[in-house]
Amino acid sequence: MQLNLEMEIQHSKLQSPLFTIWLPLTAILICFGLLYHHVIAKLVHNWMIDDNYSHGFFIPVISAFLIWQDRQKLKSTLMRPANTGLIFVICGLALFLVAYLGAELFIQRFSMILVIWGTIVFLFGFGIGKVVLLPVAYLTFMIPLPAILWYKIAFPLKLFATKMAVALIQLLNIPVYREGNIIHLTNNTLQVVDACSGMRSLASLLAISAAFALITNHGKLKKWLLFLFAIPIAIFANIMRLTATAALSQKYGPKVAQGFLHEFSGILVFAFAIVLLYVTHLLLKNFHFSEKRAGQRREGLD
Repeated sequence: MQLNLEMEIQHSKLQSPLFTIWLPLTAILICFGLLYHHVIAKLVHNWMIDDNYSHGFFIPVISAFLIWQDRQKLKSTLMRPANTGLIFVICGLALFLVAYLGAELFIQRFSMILVIWGTIVFLFGFGIGKVVLLPVAYLTFMIPLPAILWYKIAFPLKLFATKMAVALIQLLNIPVYREGNIIHLTNNTLQVVDACSGMRSLASLLAISAAFALITNHGKLKKWLLFLFAIPIAIFANIMRLTATAALSQKYGPKVAQGFLHEFSGILVFAFAIVLLYVTHLLLKNFHFSEKRAGQRREGLD
């Protein structure tokens, strides 16, 4: 009788949250830190030296806020640890190993996100994993794109922005001539470099629009539209910046396109892009579109 009582006490201790969740979580966090500390250190260093990804510091904070916003849903979701979460952890670790051997930083960094989500599923279950899936996936925005992919997008974007800016400058009756990504004015020559391609504002605005879409009460379709509208908004804002810079440079001299004024114009235009994003949100909010009805209509056509 005494032996059975002791076994029941021992069993209850083993089933307590300390042994089922917190000790495994602590062990996993220690292993995660040992494995990924150099990856995280290089990632933070990138945020510090690369202006294109200086927004990376805010992404984990926003991700944590998105999870906090769903705290009531998390409380009402039953925790049911799932061993299948280990499959995602193992896949993430396999990606990390392959990328580490191939010295590929992007995949090493991306593997962290897979390991994090797999760990959540393993410890708390698929119910919790489903709630935090998008906030965890949002961490992807903190990872810089591979340079080869970045420049493959930035180069045509730079040429397009230059072409459109020159067309607008001509509408202002300002003599201008374009040569590739170079804008020739009568008193100055402006070169649209990679930093002025619009990729920086595009990367930052996509991160903002994704977070904004997640916290709104829009339906899935409107959330996607709000997120994707960040692309034309960022491109349009950059074209307006190039046009204004060239016009002011023609009137006030080349100093307008350099130094503080040039950097300030970037901040001003980015703020303008955020305003446009918010206006898009308001338009979508006032546009009554029944996704369910649209789906039924599609089924009827089929």
